[in-house]
Amino acid sequence: MPTIITRVFGEGFRVFFLSAGLYGLFVGLVWGLWLSVPYLAPNYGMTPPMWHAHEMVFGYATAALGGFFLTAVPNWTGAADARVRFITLAAAMWLAGRMAMWFSGTISPVLVAAVDLTFVPILAAKIATQLMRRPKPQNMIFLLLLVFIWVANLLTHLEWMGVTENTLQTGLRAGLLTLCAMIAILGGRITPAFTRNAMKRAAVPEAEWPVSVAALDRAGMVLALTLPLSVLVFGIGRVAAALALLLGGVQVLRMARWRTRWTLHQPILLALHLGLGMLALGLILWGLAGLGLGNEVAALHVLGIGCVGGMTLAVMSRATLGHSGRDLVAPGPMVVAYGLMAVAALTRWVGTDLNAVYLVAMLLSDGLWVAAFALYLLAMWPALTGPRAARSA
Repeated sequence: MPTIITRVFGEGFRVFFLSAGLYGLFVGLVWGLWLSVPYLAPNYGMTPPMWHAHEMVFGYATAALGGFFLTAVPNWTGAADARVRFITLAAAMWLAGRMAMWFSGTISPVLVAAVDLTFVPILAAKIATQLMRRPKPQNMIFLLLLVFIWVANLLTHLEWMGVTENTLQTGLRAGLLTLCAMIAILGGRITPAFTRNAMKRAAVPEAEWPVSVAALDRAGMVLALTLPLSVLVFGIGRVAAALALLLGGVQVLRMARWRTRWTLHQPILLALHLGLGMLALGLILWGLAGLGLGNEVAALHVLGIGCVGGMTLAVMSRATLGHSGRDLVAPGPMVVAYGLMAVAALTRWVGTDLNAVYLVAMLLSDGLWVAAFALYLLAMWPALTGPRAARSA
């Protein structure tokens, strides 16, 4: 009989989706504690807000990416699933990166960078060997996006090492926008497809199914790839702002034909639509801020909390249920978590410009984030750590 340990490390989605949930909870708790009692902040090799931003983008989110790609790519290509040894190695390197960042105030910044920059290349190398079985361009582009993630992370470490003077903010934004690009491409692929499949099972007439417009899908993919690349090459400026506005507008047009209203009574589908809606809103807000209209920090949190946080919860919960043999019906605590994540994003957005209650809004948003991940772990723990279940007839 397999133990919980061997089971968790036997499948990529289990160990990485569990790690993402635990780390999302941990980073939220640490951030809230520091906001409440600043003098308790650990001795990082960077300011606590920069540790927080870095770990959300390159810590939490990369765990979610690891679980997704190690599960989805074999399904795309027919390749064998990653073996326990590889999954254990990859998880160990991801955790080593998190430990290096936590103790960054006491060890060499070069060593911190070397350790933290190891996980993504290991992940990319593995999925590259799997993708080469069926090297379709629409899937190979994710290797390029993983390169963007790695370069963006490198830029943050170069400033912390003293090699550069102004690459930290560029790296953080490029990393976040690369995550948004992945969501735009992947979410734009799976959300209408999953909605269409659900409507088909419900015997909804085909004329009412979601429609994907090829021209809009192509435009969305090109813009999604170009936006983080422009930030990496040209920095944060009007070019990136214009691209963000275009991508946000395209995303609105795509979603207009995806029958979101029909999903209102199916939370596991609605969460996907909500995450992509936050993507469109955040991109438009960020683009406007880049042109001098609005608050950029508020826009970044709509993308980071509402889009990345919301979409990863939606995808991780759905994939966990499906790949553990359970029905694709979100448990009650998971449904609440979806809603809390959206409210956390909106609270952080609105509270940014309310100087009198800014700190209160930040703490409230953080508390909602923590609660969402606590509920995710509560709802998904049996599926992530337990044996496969036979789906009900």
